[in-house]
Amino acid sequence: MSEERSNVIMKLNLGCGSFKKDGYINVDLRKEVNPDLVVDLNKFPYPFKDNTFDIVEAFHVLEHLNSPFDAMFELHRILKNGGELKIAVPHCSRGFSHPEHKAGFDVTFPYYFDPKYPQYFYGKEFKLKKLRLNWLGQKYLRKQHLSRLTFFTLEFIDKFISFFANLNPLLCAKLWCYWVGGFDEIYMEFICVK
Repeated sequence: MSEERSNVIMKLNLGCGSFKKDGYINVDLRKEVNPDLVVDLNKFPYPFKDNTFDIVEAFHVLEHLNSPFDAMFELHRILKNGGELKIAVPHCSRGFSHPEHKAGFDVTFPYYFDPKYPQYFYGKEFKLKKLRLNWLGQKYLRKQHLSRLTFFTLEFIDKFISFFANLNPLLCAKLWCYWVGGFDEIYMEFICVK
């Protein structure tokens, strides 16, 4: 039985809101969205043991927290070595468009977790696997609130702009993202290194 449990992939969905995922432990602060577990992500430590999770997803969560770096340290603690961390945050060119946003992010965010950048490194290593700028973010929400024609037109424009932006995200973030009205989000995938 214990051998059987060790083969189970443990997955955590932080800040699930009404977007709960099957096979994940769905966590949110708000009881009314019926998460599997109510957790205030501003309070440390999180109620999980060290090295518990294979996958943690935090989509549009970090920008709401008082200390995104402390949250990243906790995610490092609860992820297994080699575990995957998937994050989406608003890009700073979008501005603080939600009254509860407490932090802004740009494409240099991964530098703080990479020992190759000692002037930035915060001591907990995450290897960047993927970084993508998305001109049109949170498509699942937009699809619900826009007409089909408007949504598919924006999605077509997004594919074009996002393609060119991701040829060189750093150049885009520093220069031409402001010419296209900013980017909605940065999507990042990391591997936890212990």
